[in-house]
Amino acid sequence: MANLSINCAGIKSPNPFWLASAPPSNSAYQVCKAFEQGWGGAVWKTIGEPVMNVFNRYGAIDYNGQKIAALNNIELISDRPIEVNLREITETKKLWPDRAVIVSLMVESKRETWHDIVKRAIDTGADGIELNYGCPHGMSERGMGAAVGQVPEYCAMITEWVTEVSTIPVLVKLTPNISDIRFPARAAKKGKAHGISLINTINSIMAVNLDNLELRPSVDGRGGHGGLAGPAVKPIALNMISQVATDPEVNLPISGIGGVSTWKDAAEFILLGATSVQVCTAVMHYGFRIINDLTEGLSNWMDEKGYKTIEDFRGKSLKCIADFGNLNLLAKTVAQINEEKCIHCNLCYIACDESAHQCIDMIPMNGTGQPRVRANDCVGCALCFIVCPVDNCISMVRLDDGKEAMTWNQLMKILPQPLTWEALRQFQAKHGIEIH
Repeated sequence: MANLSINCAGIKSPNPFWLASAPPSNSAYQVCKAFEQGWGGAVWKTIGEPVMNVFNRYGAIDYNGQKIAALNNIELISDRPIEVNLREITETKKLWPDRAVIVSLMVESKRETWHDIVKRAIDTGADGIELNYGCPHGMSERGMGAAVGQVPEYCAMITEWVTEVSTIPVLVKLTPNISDIRFPARAAKKGKAHGISLINTINSIMAVNLDNLELRPSVDGRGGHGGLAGPAVKPIALNMISQVATDPEVNLPISGIGGVSTWKDAAEFILLGATSVQVCTAVMHYGFRIINDLTEGLSNWMDEKGYKTIEDFRGKSLKCIADFGNLNLLAKTVAQINEEKCIHCNLCYIACDESAHQCIDMIPMNGTGQPRVRANDCVGCALCFIVCPVDNCISMVRLDDGKEAMTWNQLMKILPQPLTWEALRQFQAKHGIEIH
């Protein structure tokens, strides 16, 4: 059996799956119930300044029959007294000494205020602290949350206030609502953070009710921007995690967050550099019981691949990341349709004819039309492969032998400048590829 235990920035847990700082980690009852089910850790719902939450605080998008493809919230930090939260954190850690308990904090930008709350958090016996620099609504209007994460100088300053008194690991949770996630990550490193958590939720307005014209969610007829989470944000999270993981100026452990619903999602996060993986929306949708599928699925996949520990495959896909200028122009693929599996929905033909490169023909066959790819004209865009509803009906087949490579950056060095269409056509004719 694979060993799922991890050490993320000095915080140990029996598996990489942590509850994210959110409604599912709002109390000792919830966190202890999650630990009973098998969760490896929990980041307590953020504690800090007194707040009052509103009624109607969630909105969701359902897509193609799937509930909660994305979840929006305007909920603030914990509305329970700090003393109650700290007491329950202490009790929970005593009951579950082998699980990771991390305290999420957010207070006003005063050094003495941060020192006080950090010391009180340490006294609970918690394994670590997570600084919430990501909340995009409510708290940011008060100069906290994303208002800190969007300004690297503030990020570095407050992190340093915390690390100068903290005796336990400090993670910094970053906002994705910024042009380049690497700048606040570098600032966290400058402030002596032990690790990075990302991403927090994305600024969004979820929907407009077409009957009464109000926003969703609506609070007495009014609404505003909130934080987007759930499966829809996963691609953005993966991109930002890879950016931080490949930045030599950061080089810190990562706790990955953003749309993790299955063990496959978790494996992707770890392959792109995360050590622990935090989950929220999937728990809000299905409950704590999903941990069984997460741990069993990841363990089985690791056994199949021959990975004994999380570290055996963490970051292994980072080597596959390249900017566009370093992609191989000579690698050629074309679509191939398995006519035996084809159900004649013709989605591939429509997509190619109206949205791509018009290289699929409809061939009369047995009283119906059979889509067939003209391989010589196919540019390998893979749109037909994406829209096909039948698994393995359309395949993208590699044509070149992989022995030659030419990137755009290399091409610009050997072709005459300024670049002309004639020079590109000569290159195309020589290598048998099409450049647009």
